[in-house]
Amino acid sequence: MLNQWESFLKNLNVWVGSFTQFSPQGEQIEDRPSRLTLEGLNDNQSARLTLQREGLQDLVLEFSTMSRSTLFFENGAFSQGTIQFAPGTEFGAEFGLIHQNRRLRLVQLFNNDGNLKSLTLIREHSEGSDKDERPPLTVEALLGEWEGETTTIYTDLRNPVTSTTKMKLHLDSQGHLVQNLSFGDHTITSTAKINDSILEFDGNPSNAIQILMLPDGASATFPVKAQPRQPLFLETAWLIEPNWRQRMIRSYDDRGEWVSLTLVSERKVSNG
Repeated sequence: MLNQWESFLKNLNVWVGSFTQFSPQGEQIEDRPSRLTLEGLNDNQSARLTLQREGLQDLVLEFSTMSRSTLFFENGAFSQGTIQFAPGTEFGAEFGLIHQNRRLRLVQLFNNDGNLKSLTLIREHSEGSDKDERPPLTVEALLGEWEGETTTIYTDLRNPVTSTTKMKLHLDSQGHLVQNLSFGDHTITSTAKINDSILEFDGNPSNAIQILMLPDGASATFPVKAQPRQPLFLETAWLIEPNWRQRMIRSYDDRGEWVSLTLVSERKVSNG
């Protein structure tokens, strides 16, 4: 089993792409071409990050350990962000999914009131390789039955836990999206109104959830308002192929502490 540093090394590369910022309503605010170099130093005992973005000053960092705010999976996927959510403070996280010569990263930022402030979608490919971008995510692409495998890693570094999951997505007679999520003997059913690129899931106002569908088959899942003393989660998903999707979920407990990170790899087994 790879340790955290060895898993990070899966990201060493020159990544060319763009940083695209969206409003909470899904409107594109800006798009900046980028070039990110991650190189190993001292026989990969340390590393240097050099980020170049059009119109902004270069960022250069050298490091040899991982922050407590970051966890990596063995394939190089990762998340970093706030380790303690508290009222009156800014809150957020970055997610990074990786497949062959492609990376998709997403940053979700919330303001002091617990409302989503902005989303930044970062689409990257290895320098010199094909861009090969996916179409923007649609409801139609999600409809059907999905079966997946999950791996959950924990901030206290206990042993990872693996499980299986099933999800069915279909439209009801009113044109709402119905999601049936099964894990073990439990099934959770939820319904969402479709508002252009936003899925608004039902539930009481204190824990309402939205999904924003984005370019390159990406999506962001987040609470409409992050509430104190309630568990919450942030999720980023990537439809890498028409019948294959990865999702990453960053979970916080009712004390606002970041407790776990889950990576889901799921395949569509039938169309809706």
